[in-house]
Amino acid sequence: MSEDSAAKHRAKQTLNNLLLALVASLGIMIAIVLIVPRDDSNRIQPVDHIALAIEAKTASGHEVLAPELPQGWWANHAKWVSTAADGVEYWEVGFVGPKNQYVGLTQAFAVNPTWVTLRSAGFVPDESFAGAPNWLKQTPGPKVEADPVLWTLNLESDYVSLEGNASPDEFAEFAQLVETELDK
Repeated sequence: MSEDSAAKHRAKQTLNNLLLALVASLGIMIAIVLIVPRDDSNRIQPVDHIALAIEAKTASGHEVLAPELPQGWWANHAKWVSTAADGVEYWEVGFVGPKNQYVGLTQAFAVNPTWVTLRSAGFVPDESFAGAPNWLKQTPGPKVEADPVLWTLNLESDYVSLEGNASPDEFAEFAQLVETELDK
């Protein structure tokens, strides 16, 4: 009987030790999670799109768009692309709003019909909104994963587009800012 009692005690002790090790491991893990500092700040830094537009203008000789932004909006990226594989030079800048909405602006020079078609592939015209009469408003067609809105403006051989998830009124405001900038 004493051998059975010793075996039961060892079996019970093994289970106790396993549970204690599990509790200790969980306690250490929770302590580490609570102690380690976390940076919750926005990792995307604002860029000076106006200064970058001046650099792009100097490098390219093109008048690139750099609109003054509405209150609370900021640029999160801006770049001049002169060595694209398709041969079309373009200026691209993205704007983020106070409610995390997004409007991307693309201005391309000496575009060809194929380039324009590829930029709006999968989008269909949306005749339901009439906020900016010079712009073609488009939304993604069925089974197309893209920004919910694309507005395009054809200017002879140049092209401007606005795309993103901002409201129609915000798109209309950006369209007006672009048109004002183009009229300068």
